Amino acid sequence: MSGTELTYSEKCDWLRLTRTTTVGPVAFRDLLRRYGNAGAALEALPELVARTGRRGKMVIPPMVEIEHELQAFEDMGVRLLAACEPDFPKYLKAVDPTPPTISVLGNLELLHKPCIAIIGSRNASAIGLRFARQIATELGKEGVTIVSGLARGMDASAHWGAIETGTIAVLGGGVDHIYPRQNTELYHEIAQHGALVSESPLGYQATARDFPRRNRIISGLSQGVVIIEAAERSGTLITARYALEQNREVMAAPGSPLDPRTKGCNRLIRQGAALIENTDDILNILANIQLPLFEEGADEYHQKELNWDELQGDIDKARDILLSLCSPTPTHRDEIIRQSELPYPIAAAALLELELAGALYAESDGKLALIL
Repeated sequence: MSGTELTYSEKCDWLRLTRTTTVGPVAFRDLLRRYGNAGAALEALPELVARTGRRGKMVIPPMVEIEHELQAFEDMGVRLLAACEPDFPKYLKAVDPTPPTISVLGNLELLHKPCIAIIGSRNASAIGLRFARQIATELGKEGVTIVSGLARGMDASAHWGAIETGTIAVLGGGVDHIYPRQNTELYHEIAQHGALVSESPLGYQATARDFPRRNRIISGLSQGVVIIEAAERSGTLITARYALEQNREVMAAPGSPLDPRTKGCNRLIRQGAALIENTDDILNILANIQLPLFEEGADEYHQKELNWDELQGDIDKARDILLSLCSPTPTHRDEIIRQSELPYPIAAAALLELELAGALYAESDGKLALIL
């Protein structure tokens, strides 16, 4: 595995920048590309926000708070992994934008084995739950790690099926927060025999806004996503969309056209998802995945140096142009830049300043929405 192990001081800076409000994964990446390291980026943040002329909503946590969090991680046996470090999962590293840090409680080795996500309805049928548990058990015996979201229903059934061979639960809240409470026993079993993963701080309780971020990590850790029972409008289908954007395999179990819980799966199959009926179908798809496809370069947080002082005048002019192109509807930043007809470095720097100042909200997939 390639990458650079951070020192304690560097890890403090990475975590502090990650925990800064208004700094999402894209902003984090662009700040490191511009300033070279997290410490320099933290020093530059107040000036960047001031240039926008906005009061902003940015809050940089004090260093003592970050040190307490790292100490709490150590006391719990939690590993904090930065995206530049060798232990960071290579499949998750290939996600754009990459989560800058994740915390892991449990068996870190599971993140580096072949992973398949199994997800589906919270209000699952008995036969669906049995199928999820069965294929999770059989895939586990073939050396595959099962990834899911610790939700009730299909997620829980998949986790229980792979509890002896290895399963990863990705949480919307902190790695120490158990949700839902009915899965308390399962949470402790996974902490003991599997791995719990989160982007959020310890003690953080997830809100609805956090689950899309969680879902991107579920698909991002995995070579493919298996969907068993999903309504036509559900978070499960959002995960399927993330999987497609991440170039992962999407597999779905067909169901009765009379059961609303399977309409989403049937639609995915019509749109080109692989139809799976048993574990062998999944293993055959896994065997054809080209692993080198996900080998990313080590320079994601580095780029050719530019003279930003000379460019600042152009960046100042670009902010208003870009702001006029944004709306409350989330839009991909590349589309905004394309419509602006501005040079990419200028536009990206201006969007970064607007995001840091709280004028724009960055969705988990990097799309930007205007904050009214």
